[in-house]
Amino acid sequence: MRVVAGTYKGQRLEAPRRATRPTADRVKEALFSILGPVEGLSVLDLFAGSGALGIEALSRGAENATFVDSDAAAARAIHSNLERLGASGAQVVRADALAFLRSAARQGERWGLVLCDPPYRLAPRLGDRLGRLLSPVLEPGAQVVSESSIRQPLDLAMPLLTERRYGDTRIAVFECRE
Repeated sequence: MRVVAGTYKGQRLEAPRRATRPTADRVKEALFSILGPVEGLSVLDLFAGSGALGIEALSRGAENATFVDSDAAAARAIHSNLERLGASGAQVVRADALAFLRSAARQGERWGLVLCDPPYRLAPRLGDRLGRLLSPVLEPGAQVVSESSIRQPLDLAMPLLTERRYGDTRIAVFECRE
């Protein structure tokens, strides 16, 4: 697994040894092509795993990124990747994604791009709660990306901009219109 483009292009990323499912390079490349420029955005990478999606955004000019994962090995891998790259503007939070969103809403935090890549088996059960909790933390015009299995999609109660399939992987991009 590597960074596809930008400042850290070609740099290899460490993934936690436990059962993570890193986003394939071709899927990352396609996703960021769909999103277009991310320069200056505040990015939230939920269920971050190795941090590959948020790091890709930082590499492409995102202003900052917050990485959230409940797994200790994932948090260590993200810290290691950020340190090795010398990436600035990043924060790693070891927390449950839903609890983190509740806390962030109370603190008035906002993001312009949210990347959600939960374990595929959890995706169908997360959609409703995740959608409700994301709304208060989104900047107007923010985009939310969900990566899930085509058989177990992560659907959010937000306007769907586009959806693409890459093998078993479904990428959906939603927009906050408030």
